[in-house]
Amino acid sequence: VCDTGDQQTTAAVLVKEPAATIVETLKDISLFEGEDAVFECRLSRETTQDAQWFLGDVPLQSNEMNEIRIQGTRHTLILRKVTLEDCGPISFKVGQHTSAA
Repeated sequence: VCDTGDQQTTAAVLVKEPAATIVETLKDISLFEGEDAVFECRLSRETTQDAQWFLGDVPLQSNEMNEIRIQGTRHTLILRKVTLEDCGPISFKVGQHTSAA
Protein backbone atom coordinates (compact mmCIF):
# COMPACT_ATOMS: atom_id res chain seq x y z
CA VAL A 1 0.00 0.00 0.00
CA CYS A 2 1.22 3.49 -0.86
CA ASP A 3 -0.70 6.25 0.95
CA THR A 4 0.09 9.94 0.41
CA GLY A 5 -2.69 11.21 2.63
CA ASP A 6 -5.23 12.09 -0.03
CA GLN A 7 -4.34 9.30 -2.49
CA GLN A 8 -3.78 5.60 -2.03
CA THR A 9 -2.70 2.75 -4.28
CA THR A 10 -2.25 -0.95 -3.58
CA ALA A 11 -0.51 -3.87 -5.24
CA ALA A 12 -0.24 -7.59 -4.50
CA VAL A 13 2.64 -10.03 -4.64
CA LEU A 14 1.92 -13.45 -6.12
CA VAL A 15 4.63 -16.09 -5.69
CA LYS A 16 4.31 -19.36 -7.62
CA GLU A 17 6.10 -22.52 -6.62
CA PRO A 18 8.47 -23.70 -9.37
CA ALA A 19 7.69 -27.18 -10.64
CA ALA A 20 9.70 -29.99 -9.09
CA THR A 21 11.43 -32.40 -11.46
CA ILE A 22 12.52 -36.00 -10.89
CA VAL A 23 16.31 -36.12 -10.55
CA GLU A 24 16.68 -39.72 -9.34
CA THR A 25 14.43 -42.15 -11.18
CA LEU A 26 12.92 -45.48 -10.14
CA LYS A 27 14.96 -48.67 -10.59
CA ASP A 28 13.62 -52.11 -11.59
CA ILE A 29 13.84 -54.73 -8.84
CA SER A 30 13.45 -58.51 -8.61
CA LEU A 31 12.71 -60.28 -5.35
CA PHE A 32 11.05 -63.33 -3.86
CA GLU A 33 7.40 -63.63 -2.89
CA GLY A 34 6.93 -62.49 0.72
CA GLU A 35 9.73 -59.90 0.64
CA ASP A 36 9.25 -56.13 0.79
CA ALA A 37 9.73 -54.15 -2.44
CA VAL A 38 11.27 -50.69 -1.93
CA PHE A 39 11.12 -47.99 -4.63
CA GLU A 40 12.69 -44.55 -4.27
CA CYS A 41 12.56 -41.34 -6.27
CA ARG A 42 14.29 -38.03 -5.57
CA LEU A 43 12.95 -34.66 -6.65
CA SER A 44 14.83 -31.48 -7.52
CA ARG A 45 13.26 -29.71 -4.57
CA GLU A 46 10.80 -30.13 -1.73
CA THR A 47 7.34 -29.41 -3.03
CA THR A 48 3.70 -29.09 -2.05
CA GLN A 49 2.68 -30.41 -5.49
CA ASP A 50 0.64 -33.58 -5.39
CA ALA A 51 2.84 -36.65 -5.84
CA GLN A 52 1.25 -40.04 -6.52
CA TRP A 53 2.45 -43.65 -6.67
CA PHE A 54 0.76 -46.17 -8.98
CA LEU A 55 0.78 -49.96 -9.40
CA GLY A 56 -0.27 -50.29 -13.03
CA ASP A 57 -3.07 -47.74 -13.35
CA VAL A 58 -4.15 -48.05 -9.70
CA PRO A 59 -3.21 -45.13 -7.41
CA LEU A 60 -1.64 -46.34 -4.16
CA GLN A 61 -2.40 -45.09 -0.67
CA SER A 62 -0.41 -45.60 2.52
CA ASN A 63 -1.95 -48.51 4.45
CA GLU A 64 -0.95 -51.84 6.05
CA MET A 65 0.29 -53.21 2.70
CA ASN A 66 1.81 -50.06 1.16
CA GLU A 67 3.95 -47.55 3.03
CA ILE A 68 4.52 -44.17 1.41
CA ARG A 69 7.21 -41.93 2.93
CA ILE A 70 8.39 -38.42 2.13
CA GLN A 71 11.67 -37.24 3.63
CA GLY A 72 12.67 -33.90 2.14
CA THR A 73 13.13 -34.49 -1.58
CA ARG A 74 13.12 -38.31 -1.28
CA HIS A 75 9.84 -40.17 -1.92
CA THR A 76 9.72 -43.86 -0.98
CA LEU A 77 7.17 -46.61 -1.63
CA ILE A 78 7.38 -49.91 0.28
CA LEU A 79 5.15 -52.76 -0.89
CA ARG A 80 4.96 -55.13 2.08
CA LYS A 81 5.21 -58.91 1.58
CA VAL A 82 4.71 -58.88 -2.18
CA THR A 83 2.81 -61.64 -3.98
CA LEU A 84 2.80 -62.66 -7.64
CA GLU A 85 -0.23 -60.40 -8.12
CA ASP A 86 2.00 -57.40 -7.29
CA CYS A 87 4.10 -57.93 -10.45
CA GLY A 88 3.82 -55.08 -12.91
CA PRO A 89 4.77 -51.49 -13.53
CA ILE A 90 5.26 -49.08 -10.64
CA SER A 91 5.18 -45.39 -11.44
CA PHE A 92 5.63 -42.14 -9.56
CA LYS A 93 4.11 -38.88 -10.83
CA VAL A 94 4.62 -35.30 -9.71
CA GLY A 95 3.24 -32.48 -11.80
CA GLN A 96 3.96 -33.29 -15.45
CA HIS A 97 6.86 -35.64 -14.60
CA THR A 98 6.75 -39.44 -14.34
CA SER A 99 9.22 -42.18 -13.51
CA ALA A 100 8.44 -45.89 -13.93
CA ALA A 101 10.02 -49.27 -13.13
